[in-house]
Amino acid sequence: MGNLFSRSFDTEVREALLNNDGATAAAKIQEYLEIQINIPLNIAVTGETGSGKSTLINAIRRVGKNDERAAPIGEEETTMEVTPYPHPNFPNVTFWDLPGIGTMNFPAAKYLKLVEFERFDFFIIISDRFRENDVKLAKEIQKKKMKFYFVRSKIDDNIRDKRTSQREFNEERTLTQIRETCIQSLQDQGFESPQVFLVSSRELHLYDFPLLAETLERELPDLKREAFQLAMPNTSLEMIDRKKKAFKSKIKYVALLSAAVAGVPVPGLSVAVDLSLLVGVVTRYVFAFGLDISSLKKISHYTGVPYEELKAIIESPLAATVVTPALLLNLLVQTASLVVLMAAEEGSRLIPILGIPASMAFSFLTIYKALNIFLEVLADDARRVFEKTGLNRKG
Repeated sequence: MGNLFSRSFDTEVREALLNNDGATAAAKIQEYLEIQINIPLNIAVTGETGSGKSTLINAIRRVGKNDERAAPIGEEETTMEVTPYPHPNFPNVTFWDLPGIGTMNFPAAKYLKLVEFERFDFFIIISDRFRENDVKLAKEIQKKKMKFYFVRSKIDDNIRDKRTSQREFNEERTLTQIRETCIQSLQDQGFESPQVFLVSSRELHLYDFPLLAETLERELPDLKREAFQLAMPNTSLEMIDRKKKAFKSKIKYVALLSAAVAGVPVPGLSVAVDLSLLVGVVTRYVFAFGLDISSLKKISHYTGVPYEELKAIIESPLAATVVTPALLLNLLVQTASLVVLMAAEEGSRLIPILGIPASMAFSFLTIYKALNIFLEVLADDARRVFEKTGLNRKG
């Protein structure tokens, strides 16, 4: 579906540009980019009381438990109804905290109907010990031909307890035992070949969360995959690279939009649109890589690395600040090759007949090159922060 849409879009834009209809081309490209940005992704998180649903939702969204946007946490049932928690920086991605299956208001037999299962893209079934109701739910989801994933929570608690109680503690052996116990429990209840992900909400970079994220990315449709990918916290260097690759694949479309606008003969329009475009795109880069002030402070608190130390290793002036048109314009004019391209774009407008096509080409090259430069340095900053915090060390 995504590929067919892309081919159709490419054809329509090409025809509009060949007909010198920059306004139509710009409108189609703008629509395409907005679809990419706003594609909804709805993730259902369910499990029994005290299983750690809310903690996981907050951890993935990088929201502290005292934040007003946080899902409430408690040992008693705190989720009395289906509750949405949009991602703070990517509101098209919503985590839904579902009441525990088998409660008085949500009996197992009617659970999927009551939570309106059709709205969700996949289910995460989270537990610290998988029980009969978890298996019932998984089987019902299977019947609906929907995706679900078993997540064994609170692994850090288990590891800590075993480390203090066992003389010859071996973490790998302990994790294997926990995984095998979960799989055996699910098989005993009639579930064949289950895959179980061992996760700690306090330390998402450890254990199986990176594998869970990779699995979800692989099994989601293209547009949903990218939505999920960009909303995830950085739990591996590979994840940072995948985000960079996803962003890089969209640069040509943003540059095309710039070129199409440059073909509309309205004085000053091209520069204004270019700066507005850049602000939106670069801000998404900053949020996705966790380089905004709020994310950096949360990483600092989470890892114990002082915020000022994280800021000190960041090289891009676009990180740990608010991205504005003035900031971007200042950066553009500091790069000699971009200054030449911008000057060429403005100068070419004075040339009869061939001026507009030339200005469109220069506009495309300016935005294409600028975004590649900004993306490269921000991705490098994300890698430096990840390594500085020690999250690249597995234990």
